[in-house]
Amino acid sequence: MMTKKEDFTPETKAVVYCRVSSSKQTKVGDGLGSQQTRCREYARFKGLEVVETFTDDMSGKLTTRPGMKAMLAFLRTHRAKEPVVVIIDDISRLARGIEAHLQLRAAIGEAGGILKSPTIEFCEDSDSILVENMLASVSQHQREKNAEQTKNRMRARTMNGYWCFQAPIGYKYARVNGHGNMLVRNEPYASILQEALEGFAIGRFETQVEVKRFLESQPDFPKDLPNGEIRNQRIFDIVRKPIYAGYIEAPKWGVTLRKGHHEGLISFETFEKIQRRLEEGAYAPARKDINEDFPLRGFVECGDCNHPLTACWSKSSTGKKHAYYLCHHKGCSSYRKSIPRNKMEEQFEGILQAMQPSENLVTIAKAMFKEAWAQRLGQMTANTTTLKHDLSKVDDQIDQLLDRIVEADNPRVITAYESKIAKLEKQKLILAENLANSDKPRHTFEEMFELALEFLSNPWKLWASGQMHLRKTVLRLAFIDRIAYHRENGFSNAKKSLPFNILGGLDMQKCKMVHPARFERATSAFGGQHSIQLSYGCVGCVYRSVGQAASEKVPLKS
Repeated sequence: MMTKKEDFTPETKAVVYCRVSSSKQTKVGDGLGSQQTRCREYARFKGLEVVETFTDDMSGKLTTRPGMKAMLAFLRTHRAKEPVVVIIDDISRLARGIEAHLQLRAAIGEAGGILKSPTIEFCEDSDSILVENMLASVSQHQREKNAEQTKNRMRARTMNGYWCFQAPIGYKYARVNGHGNMLVRNEPYASILQEALEGFAIGRFETQVEVKRFLESQPDFPKDLPNGEIRNQRIFDIVRKPIYAGYIEAPKWGVTLRKGHHEGLISFETFEKIQRRLEEGAYAPARKDINEDFPLRGFVECGDCNHPLTACWSKSSTGKKHAYYLCHHKGCSSYRKSIPRNKMEEQFEGILQAMQPSENLVTIAKAMFKEAWAQRLGQMTANTTTLKHDLSKVDDQIDQLLDRIVEADNPRVITAYESKIAKLEKQKLILAENLANSDKPRHTFEEMFELALEFLSNPWKLWASGQMHLRKTVLRLAFIDRIAYHRENGFSNAKKSLPFNILGGLDMQKCKMVHPARFERATSAFGGQHSIQLSYGCVGCVYRSVGQAASEKVPLKS
């Protein structure tokens, strides 16, 4: 039956739909604007009035899009009045996948829309549908091919030692001559993270929770949550990323650990210390109530029962709050008998002030440190030779294990060999890093010893800063055990660390010249274990005692 002419309703209204692949393209390029201009030009040529424009900035393989959803709702609302034409610039702007194209094509038709484009004619005959589906398939192939090429290029650049993903906190991308875009330090975040990671490696921060609280205490460091806190997962990721040591890896792409071209915030040796601390097992988290209000909580023990004292605030009948330390161990004669905070802390500060050695002794110790430093500089050539020998030895061990893997057919044996090779590869990286730095010390003499000597000469100054993490550093470095406190007699049996015992009790009248003393220093500014020979035994004892603290604990903020 022939359809009457008056049964046709001419299309006079149109909407424009535009899409780009990402939100970045809406800021950097003008893809949306160009599409709108072309679609409006087509509408004028066809005599259509554009009544609305809808946009999306997401992948073409997705069908659930805010702009598309709003357009379909608009079409359903106006379906009863008159047909509405939907104009797209190109078939790829509707979708970049055959399945997504068919779903959206059907959804537009069900909502009463008529799809049109200046680049393709949408018809319902079999030949037009074939062409349309072929173009949709080509669009999908282009999307998948682009993604494949992008991944391959990113993987190749990662294999060459460049980070190709979003810049982690502490870094930003900058164009560097000869490298293109690469990671560079982003201050002040980089310095804050460096202090946090090095502090965790040496035990200044016992747990990841303490690292979290340190970062939260830095006003310049970005926070995750509105209440000024940082998510635990973020700390978990930060302490495990080799990128902060100047190394990169991409396990999903088969890219193993390798040296990156960017500058590390910490050394790889420090990174490995952090990983060993994490593997040693969980630490008891630091209590949140151990804060600036009660810095001695958990460190001072009851003189009657030898259990750590707790602390609390107490409100009097007048509503005024008072701070107290007290023993909470049942059965103790001092159970729940409070000690005024001011009384205890004033006595403790007196102990710290009394630990200040004479100025002459500190001067002589400083001179001896300088002599040891000069001797160490003279050993650099020998150290370089040793490091090269160790590096060659590790390479030989790796080659031997690789030969054994080729000959082995037992999966468990192969796995064991691979695990051993992975450990040797990390050891090789540390040796290579130390070898690269063997021609120069990692820090100057002032960075290594001046602040340590300043601390040894006056620990109370660091305590008086009032910063909780510095006060905890004083407690760890100045004492080897808890201090007992009696309510009647005050502090007793303060077990000072060896440097303070020597500096405080050394009688310069009895010092004698002795034969050169050789001792091992666990960690030096040059990496690895090294021996240093001193000419003066008395101050040599001091150096032996504080050498490790000087190299690992500084720089200390004063």
